[in-house]
Amino acid sequence: MALHLLKMCVGVGSVAELRARQTARLERLRAAGEPAVLRHVTRNTPRRAAEIAGRGSLYWTIKGGVRVRQRVAALEPAAGPGARPHCAILLDAELVETEYRRVRPFQGWRYLEERDAPADRAGSYAAAEPPLGMAAELRELGLI
Repeated sequence: MALHLLKMCVGVGSVAELRARQTARLERLRAAGEPAVLRHVTRNTPRRAAEIAGRGSLYWTIKGGVRVRQRVAALEPAAGPGARPHCAILLDAELVETEYRRVRPFQGWRYLEERDAPADRAGSYAAAEPPLGMAAELRELGLI
């Protein structure tokens, strides 16, 4: 059974925006002649890295809810500010939208067991999900 990570996607307002940012990052890397690999650097290395790398996914929380995941290809050491050790999470470029699951804000990342991970969503949020403002209002009313 795979183990996953849950992480806040700070400064991103939608799955489309995350997709656009990552596509632009890959294009910049290719233009610079560097390997086109998506890396997310975090301060701490997961102790359970062997259960995640190549088997698990990084579930992104956007605007208060889990909305999308990316397969974790590998975890490797990286240098952070002041040459302090950090961890680079190497991600697959494919974004897989998930069923929406509301989560409370948190810092860093959290482990997410397979049984607790939201299911992949068929289709696209643009066609099936109400706008974020409307969705928040419907949730407050207890309708979704």
